[in-house]
Amino acid sequence: MDIITPIARSLAKRRFKGLERYATEPRQLQELQLRRIIKRLAGTQYGTAHGISSPTDAAAYSKQLPIVNYESLAPYIERMLRGEQNILTREKVKYFAKSSGTTNAKSKYLPLNDEHLQKCHYKGGMDSVYTYLYHHPESNFFAHKAFALAGSLDAVVPSSKVRTGDLSAVLLTKMPRLGRMIRVPNIHTALEPKWETKLDLMTDELIHKDIGNISGVPSWMMLVLNEVLRKSGAQSIQEVWPNLEVFFHGGVAFSPYRSEYEELLGEGVHYVETYNASEGFFGIQTDPNDPSLTLMLDYGVYYEFIPMEDFDEEHLTNAIPLHEVQLGKNYAMVISTLGGLYRYLIGDTVRFTSDKPYKFILSGRTKSFINAFGEELMVSNADVAFARVCDEMEALLGDYTAAPHFLEGASQGYHHWIIEWKEAPEDMERFAQRFDQVLKELNSDYEAKRYKDITLLPPRLTVVPQGTYYQWMKERKKLGGQNKVPRLAQDKKYIDELLEVAKKL
Repeated sequence: MDIITPIARSLAKRRFKGLERYATEPRQLQELQLRRIIKRLAGTQYGTAHGISSPTDAAAYSKQLPIVNYESLAPYIERMLRGEQNILTREKVKYFAKSSGTTNAKSKYLPLNDEHLQKCHYKGGMDSVYTYLYHHPESNFFAHKAFALAGSLDAVVPSSKVRTGDLSAVLLTKMPRLGRMIRVPNIHTALEPKWETKLDLMTDELIHKDIGNISGVPSWMMLVLNEVLRKSGAQSIQEVWPNLEVFFHGGVAFSPYRSEYEELLGEGVHYVETYNASEGFFGIQTDPNDPSLTLMLDYGVYYEFIPMEDFDEEHLTNAIPLHEVQLGKNYAMVISTLGGLYRYLIGDTVRFTSDKPYKFILSGRTKSFINAFGEELMVSNADVAFARVCDEMEALLGDYTAAPHFLEGASQGYHHWIIEWKEAPEDMERFAQRFDQVLKELNSDYEAKRYKDITLLPPRLTVVPQGTYYQWMKERKKLGGQNKVPRLAQDKKYIDELLEVAKKL
């Protein structure tokens, strides 16, 4: 008998009532988070070095502390990895989320103290469930098993007993007892470091379980689901998991995958998007009819934003608080957290769609866009264009990456797109033309640069064999977990690597 879901449903109603403050008191909520953060920062070596010794307001905080990237914090974090205390946080941090991002091959180690895990990451997970139960009161959510696709853990400095790994692996390791009771597969399989071994072990177990909800990065979850179908011999996931009702997804844009998931999972399965990065849990799709994510304002995170037209990573200035953002503009997001990150440039860009409450879409990465000709093409533009044209032409996209190509001896160039199809369009030339047209509709800067081919020529699409991206990610040691395919870049490095991989297939 499911006695947990009715209790959770009641809590969901109460929580949604509390979320009304997001629309009426956003500034007050953010100021409260900043006070909590400053209180914990004061007395740390980082806080002392920047003159934070007593409570201060937002204006003084932004003057005393610089906006930083990972490289600026690396010396402090390296000391924490050796087990030192009172560096970025007062307590010793035993877990670090290992993240390389999409454009930096060097690993980053982001501190995950217990307070940040509980008040941000786990709170976000529960709010995601509450969101679903609030909108679907008929659910028997806790009557069935949960499958969350996790990464792996490893030790960096054995003498310090510090563990690092994918955020998902840390969350699984530290998960409360109730969560462990309802989740599958077994923890040893879930944390298996070799992706191909993990995939084999997981699917052997999953095909015999009663799964009611799944969560993970869409690109990697698709591989799991297809392997479940292959091993079970079923024609649809509903045959294997008849009680599957919701997919919590995040990490990459869902629009290019939506049609394939709807076909694979069938009718009756719902989708909830979340924004749970290694640095913190920042957004939830709180309205099933609105793809925008609600910015979570009471998770011990203080937000600032840099307008992308002013963005210069060498001179990180001009960040504004949440209440000064404008709808429709792209911003680089800067965060301060209870986990030891202060005025930290996370690397994602957002565009706000609402301010009552604040809702946004992820528009790209600060290093993952193309602006070689003044076109300011964002990942969100490409994702929407691919989704729209694939739907029109009954094609299924696998993966893509693009970069500018400059014509020798000329001021012109084009965007070179490397595409792997699951189901290719019948007319590739017509697809390219329509794709170009939709990008013009979505991005006025792109449209202006494409005017009469004066500056930017039509896009060039190169198709690579199925399996190219998987093999490329394998060679880069980025299979599984929260690893993502880099979408847009300012140079041809990724394209050249992919074309070399494709030649071998």
